[in-house]
Amino acid sequence: MSSDALTVDVYVAPMRPFAGAPAQGPGDDPMWSPMSSTLIAGAEEAVLVDTLVTLDQVDALAEWVRGFKKRVTGVYITHGHQDHWIGLARIQEHFPQARGIATPEVVERARFEATNPQLSAYWKAIFPGELPQTAVLPQPLDGDQFELEGQVLRAVSVGQGDTEFSTVLHVPSTAAVVGGDVVYNGVHMMTGETDEKSREAWIASLDAVAALNPKIVVAGHKSVGAPDLPESIGASQHYLRDFSRIVNEQGSVEDVVNAMLKLHGDRDNPRALWHSARTAVAKRG
Repeated sequence: MSSDALTVDVYVAPMRPFAGAPAQGPGDDPMWSPMSSTLIAGAEEAVLVDTLVTLDQVDALAEWVRGFKKRVTGVYITHGHQDHWIGLARIQEHFPQARGIATPEVVERARFEATNPQLSAYWKAIFPGELPQTAVLPQPLDGDQFELEGQVLRAVSVGQGDTEFSTVLHVPSTAAVVGGDVVYNGVHMMTGETDEKSREAWIASLDAVAALNPKIVVAGHKSVGAPDLPESIGASQHYLRDFSRIVNEQGSVEDVVNAMLKLHGDRDNPRALWHSARTAVAKRG
């Protein structure tokens, strides 16, 4: 086994349309945010972090991975949202030795999403004919770390991200963190599962990521070409604070969207912002 530092390379699937409800305003067209899958590699073996969604996205990811000429032995899943694990079945067609792994809490959330009739129908409806027919779930990790060619990879359960029970994967040998949907980079943040209190918990989760002192931070949803720098941690916190403040200050969904766009209009996929604003205004009552 090697004691050399591992390498971290990032693949980003660009923003793409999906079969969603019609736009209710400018920028609300049904688009899926750009998203990443990360290859952590040693001399001979590698682990992927998170899958993509559709069959064609996973096929393109697999072709990219093959260029590194590594044996893919595992796929670590950061959290239970289907866009980060539904491609596991397809990945395993390309790399049969790649065992899906996640913390027990993430496995249970993935199981819920796979078996809940409403959620399962939702994903099939927005990506019709583009998903694996049979879901393959990750298996629960025994403990909070595993090894790749003698180097430790740490599953850090931070709690609240854009969903509960979120984790990040810490790669100490390269001072890297693969942040799943705890960290966003150049993309509007999906806050639909949060309220003001849980957004404060999300900000605290980002503090926990910063405490790892990473030099490389890979966001689950990131703009194509965006650098994987730790500044995305603070930028994500800034976005969440602005969103909570604006939801409290503004009236309609359109008011929230317009106020956020004045501050964060350079981020990809305002559809995510529209969805988040609709959810927040509904919760406000």
